Amino acid sequence: MANIDKSLYAAPTGIEELAQDEAPIEIEIVDPEEVNISMDGLELSISQAEPSIDDFDANLAEYLEDGVLQSLGSDLATQIDDDKASRKEWEKAYVMGLKLLGLQIEERTEPWQGACGVFHPMITEAVVRFQSETITETFPAAGPVKTKIIGKETPEVKEAAVRVQDDMNFRLTEEMPEYRPEHERMLWSLPATGSAFKKVYYDPSLGRPVSMFIPAEDMILPYGASDLDTCERVTHVMRKSENEIKKLMAAGFYRQIELPEPDRTQDDIQKAKDKETGFSDLNDDRYILLESHVNLVIEADPLAEATEGEDGERESLDIAIPYVVTILKGTGDVLSVRRNWREDDDLKLKRQHFVHYQYVPGFGAYGFGLFHLIGGYAKSATSLMRQLVDAGTLSNLPGGLKSRGLRIKGDDTPIAPGEWRDVDVGSGAIRDNILPLDRKSTRLNSSHIPLSRMPSSA
Repeated sequence: MANIDKSLYAAPTGIEELAQDEAPIEIEIVDPEEVNISMDGLELSISQAEPSIDDFDANLAEYLEDGVLQSLGSDLATQIDDDKASRKEWEKAYVMGLKLLGLQIEERTEPWQGACGVFHPMITEAVVRFQSETITETFPAAGPVKTKIIGKETPEVKEAAVRVQDDMNFRLTEEMPEYRPEHERMLWSLPATGSAFKKVYYDPSLGRPVSMFIPAEDMILPYGASDLDTCERVTHVMRKSENEIKKLMAAGFYRQIELPEPDRTQDDIQKAKDKETGFSDLNDDRYILLESHVNLVIEADPLAEATEGEDGERESLDIAIPYVVTILKGTGDVLSVRRNWREDDDLKLKRQHFVHYQYVPGFGAYGFGLFHLIGGYAKSATSLMRQLVDAGTLSNLPGGLKSRGLRIKGDDTPIAPGEWRDVDVGSGAIRDNILPLDRKSTRLNSSHIPLSRMPSSA
């Protein structure tokens, strides 16, 4: 039995001789990305393929000539500046609307120091009411997704609809923790400004979809655009730190460039927001990136629309197709140029990454909000409320004219309610030396003052 047990674990007879006759296998590792294998006169090399411009997901900025990149960045930066200039009046209404929210109490010195500086909460109340009511409707406890069966309903189709609904609700409530906070931020901005945006994309670093809120001022649309699908250019203004940009460069998402000093200029909207919220940009060292989803003609792109010429060479059809170009604001340096259509789409239709929400549809791409609809009414209500408070202040603390010969014992501080002070009158009656102002009118004229009561020194 012992011999039998030993034989179970023993090597087959002759295996040693067979192994000696086999030629050795040589493996040479040149670098982590290349391995050479030699065996029986056969050499096999395994290496990682070098990226090229033919790769659909390639960053074309890595392969385009410097002159082409400079021209592309300069032209695109000019077009974006023109798009932003075309909405100048819209930005002015935005800034005025932010002041009407009343997030900060205004310290007024006119008509006197300490005059009423409160704002009527008309717009703020409407915004809060819209946000609270809409979030309960769009994000109930069971989840925001509800499926609808189109066509004949069968038990199998109904079960599939339930599975899809449960899966999507799980993703939005559990796998995407930023979805609800970003959604609530969008619902706050939407009624006030009239337009709000979301950017929905797949984040490879997180391995999941991302839904991010974008305020209206950070979405620049060209003049004459009616919607996101038909406009020739949509620009997303992004702010990233130096470390974030370097990480994207190291990952190959952006082209390697020497980063200059960040552009610290702020537009009027951002200044108004900082003033209303009480923040400052003293420590803001972020870079401003302009990610433009635009239709371009790039002749060097081998996947662009082209035809074969008489000499057999490729000739561009001069037809603009969708790309995503990211440039650095201020310098116009191109960080990335990527194709923005699906790889299997022969029509090369634009992939839409943004969702546009409108409070009240307007004449153009941007909608109308409470700033535009009742901004004037809110401004008038604020003025009336301030006048009412100031009138009460003047009524409680009246002022007037007195002769120079009249002296009040103590000082000239306002008299408190129920307080009586001793006065020294040089000559005549007190009423001949004091003239209270008529607070029923903001204008002082002779009709309000009897001649008999005019002070002798006035």
